[in-house]
Amino acid sequence: MATENDIVLIYFEDQPLSFARIEQILPDNKPDWYHVKLLMLQLPLQVVTWILRDRYIMGDEFTMNGKRMRLEKVVCPDALPEEADHDEDDADKSSSSADEKATVISLKDKRKR
Repeated sequence: MATENDIVLIYFEDQPLSFARIEQILPDNKPDWYHVKLLMLQLPLQVVTWILRDRYIMGDEFTMNGKRMRLEKVVCPDALPEEADHDEDDADKSSSSADEKATVISLKDKRKR
């Protein structure tokens, strides 16, 4: 189940629509219903509050104005072993060649006066 500070992907009619961060989950007067405050991660930033059942917060499909919606908790993927090995090899190659021709550029000198 998604909880406060989790990132969720909002699906609209089975298509990913937007990311949002759950800011707050407060109980509603009706049992098993909650006020879910979401920070929509798009421009311009917008805060919305949806009244949802607990199972909708867990990822079950629901409808808004007759349109199918769903929240899916976003989990940070682990680096794949192939990618990690590839990145390490590139880092070793680039660090040895970069050391030979590295130059330090002072941004202080480039600053506008």
